[in-house]
Amino acid sequence: MTPADKAKIFLEALPYVQRFRNARFVVKYGGAAMDDPELVRHTLRDVVLLEAVGIQVVLIHGGGPAIGRALKEAGISSSFVDGLRVTDAATMQVIERVLCRELGPALVEMIESLGGKARQVLGQGVFSVKPFGRTEPHGGKGALGFVGEPDSVNGKLTESLLAESVIPVVSPLGHGEDGDLYNINADTAAGCLAGALRAEKLVYLTDVNGVLRDPQDPKSTISVLTPKDVAVLQERGVLRGGMLPKVQSALAALRAGVGKVHLLDGRIPHALLLEVFTDSGVGTELIL
Repeated sequence: MTPADKAKIFLEALPYVQRFRNARFVVKYGGAAMDDPELVRHTLRDVVLLEAVGIQVVLIHGGGPAIGRALKEAGISSSFVDGLRVTDAATMQVIERVLCRELGPALVEMIESLGGKARQVLGQGVFSVKPFGRTEPHGGKGALGFVGEPDSVNGKLTESLLAESVIPVVSPLGHGEDGDLYNINADTAAGCLAGALRAEKLVYLTDVNGVLRDPQDPKSTISVLTPKDVAVLQERGVLRGGMLPKVQSALAALRAGVGKVHLLDGRIPHALLLEVFTDSGVGTELIL
């Protein structure tokens, strides 16, 4: 690549840098995209770059693979319903340890090693939840156990950190009205937080290249998706497993005022930068 080619890259990025200065982005990071330490480092470097050019970035992380390994080591079996992990008390203890005492601090440490400023924000101070699937006001746990869905979001600490140019690193946990700690699907938590912050963009970095028209064909990425398209894909059974809560939370975030939602393959080097700073973009964009 010649110096002139490198200059063209910066010039292509310029209007996006100008447009998104002081904008808020919520980036959800999870899945197998978090399993490769070198890839994690590249992704977090991209997050630091976004903050360095004036974008306010909130990172909310999952940890499914790491949680799965920890549960296996503890001899605890796992099961899923529509992409949500059934969570009993023993499983909840492992999830809290992995998210809050292992992954969260590790992400903060790596961001700071790359020159950024970051702080861990425990989700239990952000999200108030009700048990997932529970409709009656005082009916105990839902069918999935200690799995919650946000009732309300307290974004004060997150907003104060953003004002200080600090990247909040948020875990997807919340307290219920019963005082218990609940596991929140990280995609759902990201969508709720993005809506509460009125984010310009919500970006899901995952381990598939957006929404696929054919789940067996990795090249069948749908570039733009509307609620009508989602209904059709869901009826056909195309949206299932972990993709279902992603898309549902993405549409809820858009209805709450988020500008755009993007589903990207976090295993693609610099997928985040390609989506934000180039004309072509990658993955799937959801719009109303």
